Amino acid sequence: MASEFIARVGFKTDHSSPLKFIWSHIRRQPLVAVLMVIGAFSNAALAGAVPIFIGQAFNSVIAGEGSEAIVGVALAIVASQLLRAGLQLVRNFSSEIFAQRIERDVRDELYASLLGKSMTFHDMQPVGEIMARVTNDVREMNLMMNPGMNLIIGSGMFLLVPLLSSPAIYPPLVLVPAVFLTLYVIAQYRFITTLHPIAQAVRAGFGHMNARLAETIEGLQVVKGAAREQREIDLFARSADEVRDYFVRQGDIEARYLPFLLLGLSVFGALLHAVYLYQLGLINAGQIVAFLGQIFLFGFPVFTSMRSLSQVALGYASARRILEIITTETDLDQNRAGYDQPIRGAVEFRHVTFGYTDGSPVLHDVSFKIEPGQTVAVVGQTGSGKSTVTKLLNRIYDVDAGQVLVDDVPVQDWKLGALRSQISMIEQDIFLFSRSIADNIAFSQPDATREQIEAVARKAQAHDFITSFPDGYETIVGQRGVTLSGGQRQRLAIARAFLSDPPILVLDDSTSAIDSATEDLIQRAIWSASRGRTTILITHRLSQIRWADHIIVLRQGRVVAQGKHDDLLNSSEAYRRIFARYEEPAAVENVG
Repeated sequence: MASEFIARVGFKTDHSSPLKFIWSHIRRQPLVAVLMVIGAFSNAALAGAVPIFIGQAFNSVIAGEGSEAIVGVALAIVASQLLRAGLQLVRNFSSEIFAQRIERDVRDELYASLLGKSMTFHDMQPVGEIMARVTNDVREMNLMMNPGMNLIIGSGMFLLVPLLSSPAIYPPLVLVPAVFLTLYVIAQYRFITTLHPIAQAVRAGFGHMNARLAETIEGLQVVKGAAREQREIDLFARSADEVRDYFVRQGDIEARYLPFLLLGLSVFGALLHAVYLYQLGLINAGQIVAFLGQIFLFGFPVFTSMRSLSQVALGYASARRILEIITTETDLDQNRAGYDQPIRGAVEFRHVTFGYTDGSPVLHDVSFKIEPGQTVAVVGQTGSGKSTVTKLLNRIYDVDAGQVLVDDVPVQDWKLGALRSQISMIEQDIFLFSRSIADNIAFSQPDATREQIEAVARKAQAHDFITSFPDGYETIVGQRGVTLSGGQRQRLAIARAFLSDPPILVLDDSTSAIDSATEDLIQRAIWSASRGRTTILITHRLSQIRWADHIIVLRQGRVVAQGKHDDLLNSSEAYRRIFARYEEPAAVENVG
């Protein structure tokens, strides 16, 4: 299976079908599975022993035997139920361990799989939908095992005990249990086949609702800024109503649960049959009591199976949804046997064409070369494909046609980890984790010392504002760095890039949120950091473009000009238009 990253989860599961996927996780816990089955059988057998003892007590009373016989029966009942309680403790403890281990393993496997998917996959998946599968669907697999499978196994034993014990009381008495069990299996098959598509719809509806919730929360600032709270509430209410309607349909199916009727008819039939045999003198009163007690054991599977089968149906549907994620092959692979050498810094695009979706190219026949240690600025108007160029360099995406080469080696032939670890990218949309400032700076170098962290923070002009916080470098930033200003986030990202000391440094409009005074300071830091390494600048700021060794001009996904700043101002209309739009028009006109 193609994957950008494969985690060592320590076990291998079968992904060919949801049932085999579930079974492959179950068989990893053989001891607790056996304890569950033993506990379930002993629970049913010892529960069936009670009516047998009571029947013996009835016969003793009718026969006028002494109290010793009654006391002996009572002690036997107490002893059997104490043993049953102890075995039940083992069973329930084992089933809970069983369920929790499976939830842990499935969550680990799914999380590792998600990290291995390409950006193309994640671009097409709503975050809320993914979160629903990682959290709620995995939890449903836990509940499928306990109480779901735990109750089903227990119910199965309660169905077997009357079938086995009734002939021991009197052979013809097996008739009613046999008929009940046959009709029960048919009714359950019909119930499961009817419930299964509804369970699938319930899980899918929950995923859609969660996706809308996550999207709204992510864009809450836009919602509030446009005063569209009520509209979003209405849209979410529709999703919630859809989930509710699926649960109502599930409840409608459960309300027509046929085994309830079968249980009542079996009790009536068993009583009628036993009385008939009693009148014929074939059985005694104690045997009637014992037999009816066995029939009443059917009550446990009837009353629990509806809930447990619904839980198993939801768990199976969740397993299918989880497996859809795990088995989705990505368009990139980590190429473990690929080229793995220190990067010198040579970059070349050869007739590259690329589009995020089929039939809609963003780049068209792009070609250029960057020598090791060169500083290159890629400029162009919004939508010209500047950022896309950087995403092809470290294989966030793969080209549709042409080649991207690093040190004369196609990026597809590089070992993906070796390639990406030597290319540091600072994007315009800075992502910071909900961790300390020090942890964010040292994200790519977790073993970095505090001295190293502070040194790169000073180079990025971040040290002063960091130390102004009460907790300094241990200050916890909010998710995505929302507790910091745009300029502060960008300076932390620059410090993070400086710490990794990469052979290739890519800055995608990385000073757009920084004021002019701070930009001058950071500009010097970037200039210092760029020495001895290949630096690619995605920018429209003249102050950064001027000192680039080479400038590449993109327009509508095509390279329309290349060269130095002064030459391009004289020779390229597209280049002049960029500065007429973004920089001081008068200054550019005078130069032109």
